[in-house]
Amino acid sequence: MKLIILDRDGVINHDSDQYIKSPDEWKPIPGSLEAIARLNQWGYRVVVATNQSGVGQGLFEMDVLNAIHDKMIKAAAQVGGRFDSIFFCPHTSADGCECRKPKPGLLRDIAARYNVSLAGMPVIGDSLRDLQCAVAVDAQPILVLTGKGGRTVDDPALPAVTTVFPDLAAAVHKIVAP
Repeated sequence: MKLIILDRDGVINHDSDQYIKSPDEWKPIPGSLEAIARLNQWGYRVVVATNQSGVGQGLFEMDVLNAIHDKMIKAAAQVGGRFDSIFFCPHTSADGCECRKPKPGLLRDIAARYNVSLAGMPVIGDSLRDLQCAVAVDAQPILVLTGKGGRTVDDPALPAVTTVFPDLAAAVHKIVAP
């Protein structure tokens, strides 16, 4: 099975230090939805793994998060793309859960759901915690320079095995290029 795991904010859509708190605030990064459609055309299952601590902080409720994801799903469908599933952690860093990246709980849940090994599987993110989470399950960390990626690329803790691309479209082009 060809599976790829994407972070949401900063990879698929523009990020905000004040969180994406409503469907109106969710805006796709140019080319990201088309890149997802391209992955689907090449037989990839596209799964989102995203920290959403705004829920745990009371900044927005689950129904709002569901509405944001509904908007994302519909926007991808308009260009021929689809998400196979969306995994999220609603907890804050103070909760100490296993599902909040950089801990690998979300990715382990994805592996269990799809009955696959994540070894070498592409995991695309814009933050150090996305990449650290990928390394923790032996996946291939891929950094995009959108979102927080421009700062992350200079972090001395950046895993040495990380590949870097300007955005999701460029990463996908390399992944599916014959």
